[in-house]
Amino acid sequence: MASIGTRQAAELALLLVAIVWGSSYAVAKQALAFYPVLGFIAARFGLTFLLLLPTLRGQGRAALRPGLPLGALLLAIFLCETYGVLLTTASNAAFLISTCVLLTPLVEWLVFGRRPRPLLMLACGVAVLGVWLLTGGVVVSLGLGDGMMLGAALLRAFFVCMTQRLMAGRQISALALTAVQSGFVATGCLTLGLLLPGGLPLPPASGAFWLAVIYLVVFATLLAFFAQNFALRHSSATRVSMLMGTEPLFGALFASLWLDERLGWLGWAGGVLLVLASLWAVRLTTPVEPQPEDTPPQRSKVLEPA
Repeated sequence: MASIGTRQAAELALLLVAIVWGSSYAVAKQALAFYPVLGFIAARFGLTFLLLLPTLRGQGRAALRPGLPLGALLLAIFLCETYGVLLTTASNAAFLISTCVLLTPLVEWLVFGRRPRPLLMLACGVAVLGVWLLTGGVVVSLGLGDGMMLGAALLRAFFVCMTQRLMAGRQISALALTAVQSGFVATGCLTLGLLLPGGLPLPPASGAFWLAVIYLVVFATLLAFFAQNFALRHSSATRVSMLMGTEPLFGALFASLWLDERLGWLGWAGGVLLVLASLWAVRLTTPVEPQPEDTPPQRSKVLEPA
């Protein structure tokens, strides 16, 4: 097992990732003020693809078979997610996307026949109550953007399950797979953008837009990916998932500080209920077993950021 110092460093890195991912909603919302959704996604994932292109050397063909269908699913996720961020508040987006943690076991039941524990269904009920409070309480105002974020959360749950199914028995670098997926998303958005009447406008010259794109690529994708995998080697899957579960709270905090968004007490209560339900689901779905000193920690998949 990793030393206490190494484990603490790994968990600190994960907390920083949760902060970065929490900030990504506000950053994306600011970037969308300069460029349409399709162009923004194409720029973000096109740059990611170029940076990861060297990882395809020797593995490109093997990564294509699972990477293309997973890339199509990822394209759908980011279309829903980015339009959702555009059409709702960044704080709502951060909280609502966290429902994917609860939806994943339900999708696993549908795809793999793994019946979730009864307590997990109770956690889902708490999450539904959280969504109800977050989106208006007695006077529910589930807008189009909120609905798209919930759709993105459901698609993320399918993405996790399909990744597990398509990658079973394959030895493919995760970075190579990410490169194929990023290339598919960028190409798909460019194609859709060109099919629109008038096509996509020229990329903005604004430094703020490109700083936002670079921030999301470098910090919210590449460095976050590295920190997440480093932490999974030196900490337990449960602790990793718990730390990542703080992301929506940071998302709401950054939305309040940067975008001057204000949640009422019902909204905050709903958001906290969503986070607590997600953390409870992690405890219910991640096995926690004591491990000998020389046994590596368990590994699990952690969802990627918005």
